[in-house]
Amino acid sequence: MSIVLDLGGLDSADLAVGPSALSELMASLHVLAEPEHHPEAAGWAARAVAAEPGLWDELSVFAPLWARFRCRLFFPRTLPLAAGLNEELAGIAALPTEDFTALVAPGVLGTRGAVPSIGELRAGTSAAEDYVRRCLRRSYARGELARQLVASPTDMRDRLLAVLRVADGAFFAEDWRSLRPALEHHAREVRRRLAARPPAAVLTNLLPTAARFGPGERVRLDKLQIDEVKVSPRSLVLVPSARVWPHLTVKNEHSSCVVVQYAACGTTPAGQLTVRDLHDRLMALGSPARMELCRHLLGEPITTSELAARLGSSEPQVSRTLRTLRDAGLVRSTRDGKLVRHRLATDVIRRLGDDVLATVAR
Repeated sequence: MSIVLDLGGLDSADLAVGPSALSELMASLHVLAEPEHHPEAAGWAARAVAAEPGLWDELSVFAPLWARFRCRLFFPRTLPLAAGLNEELAGIAALPTEDFTALVAPGVLGTRGAVPSIGELRAGTSAAEDYVRRCLRRSYARGELARQLVASPTDMRDRLLAVLRVADGAFFAEDWRSLRPALEHHAREVRRRLAARPPAAVLTNLLPTAARFGPGERVRLDKLQIDEVKVSPRSLVLVPSARVWPHLTVKNEHSSCVVVQYAACGTTPAGQLTVRDLHDRLMALGSPARMELCRHLLGEPITTSELAARLGSSEPQVSRTLRTLRDAGLVRSTRDGKLVRHRLATDVIRRLGDDVLATVAR
């Protein structure tokens, strides 16, 4: 499974790289709303929650907007990128009501599909009532938010902007002051690379689980989704983040640009797995015979011949089993003179729980 970005036809004027305070605030609110996805941010999350205890009930009303689907409202829509959060919030306040509704309605539902046209999404229409019912089937919070949107999108916008400003004052402004310099430095480095190399080559090196795909300027992003996105004639906006990991977000809904929000260098654990890597590791541990061999590898390093003797098996058969485990990264083999000794990679096994969560959540 993957999202393929077709970058053919883009030139330097079609590419923008830079942090977005609004997108970072959204990523931060996601961490606070779904902390089980982000054990690495537990300390920061605890401090943020303690900063303004009365804020969290109001944030929970809007939590569907920064759940897994991520509402398009919180991503850049125009170039050049806004200078700060106040400018981005002012941009939301200035949106025509129809545009605000069009950006928010899929976020409330949590999917791009099956959202009525904006002309139909108004109080009293059967399409709007059906939309509210579908949101309610997904969750009570989504249903209530859908009712607000249908009843009065302007009131909903005012309430949302108010709670975002309170969150900024409570914890985000201070956090952003510390995060922004590193993100801007990262963005400058990416722009330097883009000036010298094709976009597909830069993205492949920039995103740990990205790879070139097929002919042309195509990049495959490893995600549990299937989509193919032709970027041109729109712009491509790359938004580095310090809080978004383990997620990689691609927003393709807007006519002006495609946005990729990704974890900037230095904000992610090393050695992120692809979906295929995770599959191979879980499959390798799913065999009783390989699991038995792993138990023998858990102690001191051991040779193939000694393993064969312990297991009552042939050396070629043990070698094949070891190769499967080694290819999955679960066994390390080292040469000691004429002997090769094998040992279980216990650090990799221990990490599998977090790796499973991070790979699925991406």
